[in-house]
Amino acid sequence: MKKVFITGGAGFIGSHLVDRLLSRDDKVLVLDNYATGRRDNLSPHKNLKVVEGSITEKELVDNLVHEFQPDVVVHAAASYKDPNNWVEDCQTNTTGTAIVLQASQKARVSRFVYFQTALCYGLKPVEQPITLNHPILPRGSSYAISKTAGEDYVHLSGINYVTFRLANAYGPRNISGPLPTFYKRLTINQNCFVMDTRRDFVYVTDMIDCIEKAVDGQGNGTYHLASGKDFSIKELFDYTVLALGRSEAAEVKPRNPDDVFSILLDPSRTMQDFDWLPSTGLKDGIKKTIEYYKNYGIEETFTHLKQDV
Repeated sequence: MKKVFITGGAGFIGSHLVDRLLSRDDKVLVLDNYATGRRDNLSPHKNLKVVEGSITEKELVDNLVHEFQPDVVVHAAASYKDPNNWVEDCQTNTTGTAIVLQASQKARVSRFVYFQTALCYGLKPVEQPITLNHPILPRGSSYAISKTAGEDYVHLSGINYVTFRLANAYGPRNISGPLPTFYKRLTINQNCFVMDTRRDFVYVTDMIDCIEKAVDGQGNGTYHLASGKDFSIKELFDYTVLALGRSEAAEVKPRNPDDVFSILLDPSRTMQDFDWLPSTGLKDGIKKTIEYYKNYGIEETFTHLKQDV
């Protein structure tokens, strides 16, 4: 049995990891301010304690980590919903990460798992697929700048760590990106459009399979958590329509000048070190996700897609 402290544990990826760890009788402490997490993402459990608060509250974080004495910290909390709120991004993604790391140092945490954005490679990566040797070029996004600074503090901490640079995660509880946006607009009879771009999508429980192994000590250093395959945004839309039993077609728009055609990460090191392969196809994954949206609804979505209603 492990003791795992998960920041952002009521969010999309964090809550799925909580469920997985509780299913095997680990003890889990969650800290979440519910800026993007949902209270109904977590169910009461004898081995789960949930604290409402922010990773920017140093005294709170220090006390929680000191009292809980986790074996592993999984740092999933992040500010991302407003690309123009640079101050919040910096306070949460950089300063907050530093606070969690130094609390982890004091408690002699044996492993730290961090989630980084593929935007750290810039808006126009210089190679496809993107390897781990690609230069770090986060300047096109406040989120990427602040998350990359956080990742640098992970390296500086001296704690044994795994950093996962993420492809596009999707699945139940996801409220960011094109899929929940398509669902919400289709179900209230608003028009949809898709950009002429391709992205790497990984179903959330496939990601959790790999993250669980990192919690248990596999891997060391930096990895791409990705499928190694890219799909057009139009394919994503078409499977959403199919899952809804509808027949709408989306207008395909040319991508913006600052938008890259494909972001495809090379996951070969991940697949080797973790003996991991994603197993959920895009069609099946979208079907499961749409069922969740039907049952639980979507209150708010976050996406780079913009169009007048």
